[in-house]
Order: sequence, then C-alpha cells, then structure tokens
Amino acid sequence: MKIHLLLKKEEIDPEKMQEKVTVVFDILLATSTITAALAFGAKEVVPVLNGPDAQKEASGRADGSYVLVGEYEGATIEGFLAPNPLDLKEKVQGKSVILSTTNGTVALKNSFPAKIIYAASLLNSKTVAEDIRKRFSNETIVLVCAGSSGEFNIEDFYGAGYFIDCLMANVKEEIDLTDAANAAFHFYKGNMQKGPELLKDSRIGQMLITHGFEREVDFVASSNLFQVIPKLADNGRIINHQHVEIKK
Repeated sequence: MKIHLLLKKEEIDPEKMQEKVTVVFDILLATSTITAALAFGAKEVVPVLNGPDAQKEASGRADGSYVLVGEYEGATIEGFLAPNPLDLKEKVQGKSVILSTTNGTVALKNSFPAKIIYAASLLNSKTVAEDIRKRFSNETIVLVCAGSSGEFNIEDFYGAGYFIDCLMANVKEEIDLTDAANAAFHFYKGNMQKGPELLKDSRIGQMLITHGFEREVDFVASSNLFQVIPKLADNGRIINHQHVEIKK
C-alpha cells in the first residue's frame, strides 16, 4: 500500500485520481457533518458544488423527503440549515441531506474520477481505515485535505495524520508514505493529546467559536465515535457503505 497526501483540494489532478482509492477530509466541518448525518439516520448525503446546484438537486423531490444544508465562505446559505452536526441531529432521520459547502463538498465532487471515494473525519477514521485495509491492502490511497479556498488547513492535516495512524495500526505489511503523508503522520503523533485544542486554535475553529459553535468543535474532535463508512456511490450520493453491507 502506498499513501499519497494532497494538502488542499486545488492539488487534485483528475487524471492522476483515476483508479485510485481516495479519502477526503474536511474536519471543520463537511466530512464531520456527513459522518454525523449518516450516523443520525440520514438516508443519504448528496454533495453539491454550490447553492444553485443544491436547489436544482432538490427540484422534483417530495416535500419532507430532504433537507437543504449549506454554507458559503462560512455563512449559512439563505433558506438552508447550517452544516453543524449537532444542529442536524433531530432533522435528518430518513431524509436526503443535500449539502453544499465551500470546500468539503467541492473536494468530494472534484475527486470523482477516483475508483472509490470515502469521506472521513476524526469521528469515523478508524472504521474507514479498517474497511480500506480489508478491501484495498495493495493499492494506492490518496488522502485529500479539502483546505480552505486554496489555503492549507491544519485541522485537515491533523485528521489525515490520525487516519494514517489508524491505517497503520496492527499492520505487518509495509506501507509506503510519501513525504507529505509521513509529515502528517508525525504531526499527529506529536500532537495526539492536543486534538480539541488544536481544532479550536485553527483559523476555522476560531471562526466557529466566534459564531457560538464551540460545542460543535468539541464534538467533531471526538475520535471513533461512529462506525460509519461514507462512500460516494456512482450516482453521486454518499451512503453508509457499512450499513449496506450489514443489510445484505
């Protein structure tokens, strides 16, 4: 297994993504929101590029069958729910969550040439890593940090490092890390006791706290809270892959 790491979504090269196993991280907050929404009983999450695309996706759906969730540059889109996991807990059961975010959903959509795309967060990295070890032990894995409008985000880097740590746990086979992946791994190992503090001190964390969402930051800093495997299906919808396998 070889692990590559992209530091921001702008580094995605569609041609190089083909036939790759891809894991996308937007710790604050898109992939954490996706993980939590599926854990809270959402039928699916539909990532879109922007608000108009979300409205288009909702067109023709039955009233009450979906919720529109989204932000742009940190501000909740008018008429949408804020993409804060805990705020959505009582609102997504059995529904399709149509999600638009500035960075995370764009990273997911832009990764589409990949063979398979996962959404990972601190909340579910252990479960996603275990699934990848079982199914893709000899393949190239591309970890994509969403970043923020072309900028590096420390919380995504930390999350990717944690994911690599989960991937390497109890593995006897050699795993080849690129320098960027190795740096993320060692960054996590050196800061593994400081996760909540690190998220709060990040630029996005500070913005969320300023707007009264410190509880959300504490929540998404929790490790291995959910056994959810968000996978982008061929139809562009994210489902809980593990749930589907258990159902069979």
